[in-house]
Amino acid sequence: MLTKNPISTGQIDMFRPKLSRIISESHSLVVLAKEIDWTGMYEALLPYYSEIGRGSIPPRKIVGMLMLKRMFNESDESVVARWIENPYWQYFTGEDYFQKDQPFDPSEFVHFRNRLGEAGLEMVLSYTVRLHAEVAKDKQVLVDTTVQEKNITFPTDTKLAKRIIDKCVKKAKANGVQLRRTYKKELKQLMKDQYNSTHPRRRATAKKAQKRIKTIAKILVRELRRKLPDTDYVDRLDFYDKVLHQERGDKKKIYSLHEPNVSCIAKGKAHKKYEFGNKVSIVKGLASGVITSAKSYQGNPHDSKTIQQSLEQSQRVTKLAGTNSAQIAIADRGYRGVEQINGVQVIIPSSGIGKSIYQKAKERKQFRKRAGIEPIIGHLKHDHRMIRNFLKGITGDYNNALLAAIGFNLKKRLNKIDQHIMYLFAFLQNYLTLSTAALPNIRMSQNRTYNTPLGKGPF
Repeated sequence: MLTKNPISTGQIDMFRPKLSRIISESHSLVVLAKEIDWTGMYEALLPYYSEIGRGSIPPRKIVGMLMLKRMFNESDESVVARWIENPYWQYFTGEDYFQKDQPFDPSEFVHFRNRLGEAGLEMVLSYTVRLHAEVAKDKQVLVDTTVQEKNITFPTDTKLAKRIIDKCVKKAKANGVQLRRTYKKELKQLMKDQYNSTHPRRRATAKKAQKRIKTIAKILVRELRRKLPDTDYVDRLDFYDKVLHQERGDKKKIYSLHEPNVSCIAKGKAHKKYEFGNKVSIVKGLASGVITSAKSYQGNPHDSKTIQQSLEQSQRVTKLAGTNSAQIAIADRGYRGVEQINGVQVIIPSSGIGKSIYQKAKERKQFRKRAGIEPIIGHLKHDHRMIRNFLKGITGDYNNALLAAIGFNLKKRLNKIDQHIMYLFAFLQNYLTLSTAALPNIRMSQNRTYNTPLGKGPF
């Protein structure tokens, strides 16, 4: 059952410090907290909870902490630890008084992310899009794909075989199965022999050791299949067999035992030939710079096969945010073959044959702006936890991409609020430093407006 957001009664607790006496009302996080529609978000979260049962964590608290986690690149554990010591974070999540205890266990983030899923996080993303009024002016969007790497080591056949051996020995011990051999001593030497296998003097020894490790893994899998009474473990043994018998040229290879859905993707990077994870498509407004879609895909689909679902997600998010969708999508040549999707025109660089000089110059300017999505992807990865995905499974792939976009949009708005506050203070400081003699010569109308980073407004 969804617990209502706490409502301030105005009653003062004399034994606890009130946050309004500690914090500054002009702080950017305080301003951002007042801009977010927490009431509307609470009503949108109602379908994800049962009408009966134990009360949940207040939605503003857990959603707010999820936003803070992505804005400031924190883990589930560290954001809870920092929340205790930061009064501005506590105010952002709806607290009236300074708290000294942990708000909830960090594992609650896992259950909440799985509860919302992709549709729920799209809804939260729409509330971050609402914070940017300039999204309504976006007639064009930029589209590009990137790789979201999974939290696995660089895969090799020897590593996988060694992991299978360890898991088989552990399973046999847990079920009281007496193995004919555990190969513990031999395996220790074999792992040393296969080290640095590319060196010319070690190549033959390493190749022989790698083959023997794989053979030991197959022996243990067969022995467990014969002796293990647990029939539920048969599927896992079949999975191990598939890993041990896969060849270099096979399709849909398994690169990790705990993340079997990882794909090997080559993006043509000079410093990193292959990346192991999944593909993510990003849609960003050209004028506003706000991300309206972060769609995750399994496997390694061609870019032209991803643009339809990405633009559909962008249209859903902008519709939830109450703004108009873009009419033109600017992409690179990887999207060749797609011209129009759901009323959105897709344009890519062309040869320019048969076009006037004006048309060529106009297109060249558009496609130069398309490169502006590349640094945005860099910020998503390095600043908002998309460079390595620690969330488990296919659901974790979808959730991590959307949460990174949520964190990016919020941080973008936070930076604008900071700029506005700095501009305001600088203006007031310059105004107050004027000499008293010059003040009578200054004529300022009460209705006069001045341009600020957030628009026009009187001072």
